[in-house]
Amino acid sequence: MARLKTFHAADVDVGADLRGTSWHREGDKVGLALSVSGLSNDHREYLALGGQGFILGDGQLDYNTEQILEAYYTLHVWRGVLVAADFQYIRHPGYNRDRGPVIVPGFRFHTDL
Repeated sequence: MARLKTFHAADVDVGADLRGTSWHREGDKVGLALSVSGLSNDHREYLALGGQGFILGDGQLDYNTEQILEAYYTLHVWRGVLVAADFQYIRHPGYNRDRGPVIVPGFRFHTDL
């Protein structure tokens, strides 16, 4: 009889954003988020043994949780038009203590039609 393996991973996400009302920019928003995520023991072992996935796996896993700190500012430009600058600081990308840290800047454009 085949044994069913369970996959448990630990994830903690916390974040908040603040509307621009206090600085007279009601449509603007500033935000901060922290994410810490982990892999199940089975997934960790698979990657450490050289397994590869869609994004993870190079055969050299020195496991650690992936930690992401993200900050952004969304600017309301005009009716339904928003632009945002985003900054992410990632420790141990790909759950690997030998990788990173990585800084990922971003820019978003949103419009309502």
